[in-house]
Order: sequence, then C-alpha cells, then structure tokens
Amino acid sequence: MDAGHLKRDFMTMQKVGVMQEFPNADKRRARVEAASAEIEVAEAQSRVARLKVRREVALAWLNRYAQERKLALFDDLERENRLLATAVRAQIASGRAQPADAVMPKQEAAQLADRHDDLVRDLAKANAELRRLIGPAADEPLAGDPPAFNLDAGTLRQHLHHHPEIAAFGAATHKAEAEVREAVAMKKPDWGMELAYQRRAPQFGDMVSLQFTFDLPLFTKTRQDPNIAAKQQELAKIDAEREAMLRDHANELDSDLANYAALERQAARVRQEWFPLALQKVDLTTASYKAGKADLTTVLSARRDLIEQRFKLIELDNQRVSTAARLYFAYGENAQ
Repeated sequence: MDAGHLKRDFMTMQKVGVMQEFPNADKRRARVEAASAEIEVAEAQSRVARLKVRREVALAWLNRYAQERKLALFDDLERENRLLATAVRAQIASGRAQPADAVMPKQEAAQLADRHDDLVRDLAKANAELRRLIGPAADEPLAGDPPAFNLDAGTLRQHLHHHPEIAAFGAATHKAEAEVREAVAMKKPDWGMELAYQRRAPQFGDMVSLQFTFDLPLFTKTRQDPNIAAKQQELAKIDAEREAMLRDHANELDSDLANYAALERQAARVRQEWFPLALQKVDLTTASYKAGKADLTTVLSARRDLIEQRFKLIELDNQRVSTAARLYFAYGENAQ
C-alpha cells in the first residue's frame, strides 16, 4: 500500500545532488587532440570539396568555350556553301556539269543545318552545367581566351603529396593517433565525486553526503586491449589507404601528362599538316571541277574533310586545355 508514495514509508527519502567524473590526464589530453584532429579533418574535406568545384567550373567554362568556337565556324561554312552553289550553277549553265549537281549543295547545307542544331543543343547543355555551378553569372558572355597553364612535369611530381585528397589523410592520421592514445589511457583509473542532499522523515535527520568513486581497470586483456588493437588497426588502415591513393594519383598524374603531351603534338600536327593539306585539296578539287576534270562529289568530299579538320582542331584544343586545367587544379596550384 506504500508503493508510489513519498511519505508513507519511514525509510523513503528525497535525494538531490551533483555528480562529476574526472578522467585521467592522458585521457583528457587525448580527447582534446582528437577533437582538434576532427576539426582538421573537416577543414581537409572542405578543401577537397572546393578543389572539385573549382575544377568542375573550369571544365564547364572550357566546354562552353569550345562549343561557341564550333558554332562560330558556321558563318564561314555557310558562306563557302553559297559560293559553291554559285559555282555549280555556273558550271551547269556552261554545260560542264549535270543538272543533278544543283541538288548537292542543298544537301550539304541541310547536313550543316543538322550539325548546327546539334551544336546549339550541346551549347545549351554546357550553359546549364555552368549555371549549376556558378548560378546566374553563367548567362554572361565569356571573356577572353582560356588561360595558359604553366605545367612542369618535375614540379608537379614533387608536389604530388600536397594534393588535398592526399593531404586529408594527414588529418585523419592525427585523429586516429589521438584515439589510440585515448584507448591506451583507458588502462589508467578515472575518479569521480558526488555531493548530495537527502531529505528524510521527520523522526530522522536530513543527510548530506560526499562520495568518491574510482574505476578499477581490471581484466585489461579482455576489456582495454581489444579496443587498443582495434584503434591501432584503424591507424594502419588509414596509412595503407593513403599509400594506395598516393599511387593512384601518381598513376593519374603520369597518364594525364602523357595525354597532354600527345594532345599537344596532335593539335600541332593538325595546324601544320592536316589542315593545310585539306585546304589545298579543296582548292585543287574545286579548280578541277571548274575545269570540268572532276565531279562535284570529289569537291564535296574534300570540303567535308576540311570541315572535319576544323572541328577536330577545336576539339583537340579543348581536350588539351581541359587536361591542363585538371593537372593545374590538382597539383600545379599548390606548386605555385
């Protein structure tokens, strides 16, 4: 019948107090170091995120720049197509060409229009990607040409370990080391204190108590040692992951440098060899067509080769400068 009542049973009392635990000095120091390392980890992750955003913005800007360059070619292509149509009509009028040849320039113009529509679509996608990254500023016209990234292979390799993703492992290592020290500190006893006031029945006096408690780190082989071993394994795992990522980035750096060198050579070859040869072929086949020594199909084939070389040069330039941007934002910016 006394259940649930605070005064019926003479042994019932009300107790209020404060309690405080005092971890040992090594444990407190390790916890402070772990908290500082946690802040360091967050800052490292923030640097990695900023790097990725900056790189994506650069690549989106370069993609839009390349699409605009391709679209700018169509003014020249349409003008050349009109000149070709005029030449075909003259050849038909002079009897050096068949009337069916008048259809071919129109077919060529229709093909160019299809390609123009594809490029307009690609430009809209490039604008959408840039707008996703930088907001309304993406709708403004692009200013200037792409930057010239100064890349030196030796310098990039020397600063490989400064890559934010690799540097982030340093913060993770500091945190894991602090956690190992905290686990080791669990072998040392902690102590606590409790100050309480007890209100009792009128026939008894009230009480004030002061209590001290101490941990007894017994059975360490089954309690603290497994936790220490787990923390040490976590530290070893971070070191192994850092080494693996360092090798991955070294491989990626070498691959990008090789790709960059190949793109430079290919772009130079298009400018110095392929494009002049394609232009010369167009001039020769056009002259032969006007002289009645070649058919219109040969002229159109030569013009398509020239158009492809123009687009190929823009694409190679875009791939080359995009590769340079990835290298710069990953390794070169820290080197400078």
